[in-house]
Amino acid sequence: MAQFEVTRILPYPAEQLFDLAADVERYPEFLQWWHAANVRRRDGETYYTDQVVGIGPIRQRFATKTVLIRPTEIAVTSIDSAFDAFDLTWRFAPRPDGQCTVSLSGDVAVRAPLLSRLLSRTLADGAGGIMAAFEKRAQSVLG
Repeated sequence: MAQFEVTRILPYPAEQLFDLAADVERYPEFLQWWHAANVRRRDGETYYTDQVVGIGPIRQRFATKTVLIRPTEIAVTSIDSAFDAFDLTWRFAPRPDGQCTVSLSGDVAVRAPLLSRLLSRTLADGAGGIMAAFEKRAQSVLG
């Protein structure tokens, strides 16, 4: 099982950062482990996505449910049997100076033993990389 949390202060409004993080279909463009993300159904502030993540030649398909609590939180959970646990949470806290404190926390446990060892190490070590990629994406999109 991999548990992680990473926090950054970014020089953008919370609402804009929220929208970037909520745009899961763009994740493969800037997150190295995401190979596909397709929203298959939307229901108000909830959407259901089919995703593929991978490390090297190993790929894992899975489905997620994402609940948007605009503009402060995005909660993502797995809704299939690929994971014993899959909970990711983005939080956005506006600051008085116009910046935003962004945090990403997670708890991930994969059922497949080999993938579990690889993914657990990668996520625990790479949470900062996910945030760095998000920060770079924010710079390119928001200026």
